[in-house]
Amino acid sequence: MGKVATFPVPGIMGIDTGTLQGHRTHMTRILAILNYKGGTGKTTTVINLAAGLALRGERVLAVDLDPQGSIGVSLGVRHPRTISHAMLGHAPAADCIVPARENFDVIISDTELFQVEGELWRFNNDSVARRVLHHTLKPITDYDYILLDCSHAISLLTQNALLCARELLVPIAMDYLAMVGTRQVLQTLKTVGRIPGHQLRLTLVVPTMYHVQYRKDQEVMALLHRYFDGKVAEPIRSNVRVAEAASHQKTIFEYAPDSAGAVDYARLVERIANDVG
Repeated sequence: MGKVATFPVPGIMGIDTGTLQGHRTHMTRILAILNYKGGTGKTTTVINLAAGLALRGERVLAVDLDPQGSIGVSLGVRHPRTISHAMLGHAPAADCIVPARENFDVIISDTELFQVEGELWRFNNDSVARRVLHHTLKPITDYDYILLDCSHAISLLTQNALLCARELLVPIAMDYLAMVGTRQVLQTLKTVGRIPGHQLRLTLVVPTMYHVQYRKDQEVMALLHRYFDGKVAEPIRSNVRVAEAASHQKTIFEYAPDSAGAVDYARLVERIANDVG
């Protein structure tokens, strides 16, 4: 990547902070998708939610904030500039956008995000370090939805995502360890909620990899409804077609539009699209 540039943040490049969320030409919904437990179907949910919204005619941007770069791999998308280039100040975020499907664009990631994380820790001002992503994406205004695919690591990159987003989506697999990760996410949500000038709401908990016939899965679903009354989406059933779609670099709607996975993700899309906050 060459010499590391300074971050595009106030006091370094003269950007006006304004309010934390800034002003957009229309109401862009910015959702962070996060669970601190891996293996919950997080990236799969980002990709298929974005694809489903795009099929409705919504303009969607998915931003990969995981160093594994799974969004680009799963969609067969490459680009010479990544979110790391944008956050390190090597390129405007708009120059890092690549079309993935009609109405569906992405900013991919790679292992250079580890370098971004290291640079964030060099800031003496925590407030500035946690708002780099916000200022990076602030000029991008022509999308209906921006979906932030967060790493499951508890990190400054994740804090950046939560301070950039207005809504939080938590995919949760049907196991008790995933419940632990969800509790950690909710604790983070409370912490972010105490930051002046920023509001972040839990929009939905999304059960994934659900087996209708498993008693354990039924018990976890019951717990979710008990703790998140009214915030639990209809489950994404365990479906081999969903996993196969990614291996073929397709969305579930392209690979198996009549599958249970496509039906379930279409239902999630409708739930999100009709959400009025």
